[in-house]
Amino acid sequence: MKPRFLLAPVLVLLSACGTLSRSGGYYQDDGPEARPPADVMAIPDAIPKSEPKAAKGNNPYTVEGKTFYPLTDSSGYRERGVASWYGKKFHGKQTSSGEPYDMYAMTAAHKTLPLPCYVRVRNLENGRVIVVRVNDRGPFLHNRLIDLSYAGAVRLGILGTGTGVVEVEVVNPDESDTQVARTKESTVEIFPYAAGKEPTKPPATATAPKLYLQVGAFGQMDNAVNLRNRLEHESTQPVFIQSTLVSNSTAQEPARLYRVRIGPLASVEEGDRLTQRLTQAGVPDALIVVE
Repeated sequence: MKPRFLLAPVLVLLSACGTLSRSGGYYQDDGPEARPPADVMAIPDAIPKSEPKAAKGNNPYTVEGKTFYPLTDSSGYRERGVASWYGKKFHGKQTSSGEPYDMYAMTAAHKTLPLPCYVRVRNLENGRVIVVRVNDRGPFLHNRLIDLSYAGAVRLGILGTGTGVVEVEVVNPDESDTQVARTKESTVEIFPYAAGKEPTKPPATATAPKLYLQVGAFGQMDNAVNLRNRLEHESTQPVFIQSTLVSNSTAQEPARLYRVRIGPLASVEEGDRLTQRLTQAGVPDALIVVE
């Protein structure tokens, strides 16, 4: 789950779910209602349509010292990550776009996508696909990519676990085919960690998604090596450096990026535990990535 914020001149924290104990796939003060509708699986996908941008929720905002810059153009957006969901605790309360949150509607929260917009969410573990309307900001707890409504979680099959490994792709009303992602990557190299053991490589295909914890990305190889060597004392999992050429619309030539990663991870929960340990060790902002 995620803390819920109202976007105003000053961001007001409404809850801090990270301090609460969990029961099953949700926090003890959230989750489904005592008597949810019996036909949640029959709730249809959101239907993409052209809408003006919401008057609220599309300006830069700051949460817990970190500033987020909402996208002005979401064309071609596609990203993999971890989905979570939120339920009765926020049902009927105001979303970042100013609309009331309806846990039985096919909606979602995202940190930077324009409000509103529509995305296709694919569960990489069970193959289920849904289309939801993004009308809220978040999730801000841990390193989640998207926060689904209760209905979305049921339809996607992540209600009990609380999280799922997903791919999120923007759906434009005037396009019949999915656009390609804005950022293209190629020429991936894996550098083994210093202990001389065999490196762990990301999967060559997308048939079985794997989780890694990315703890740093550098333009200089030496910086990546220094962090890798330090992390070998903090993690029981393999630590490796992935070198990738990254190109985008603003760069004249592809740039080489050296990413320090740990894994593969057995589960999202393992990534959360490792993230917490690294934060305590002075290595913040670790990010679960999916390949």
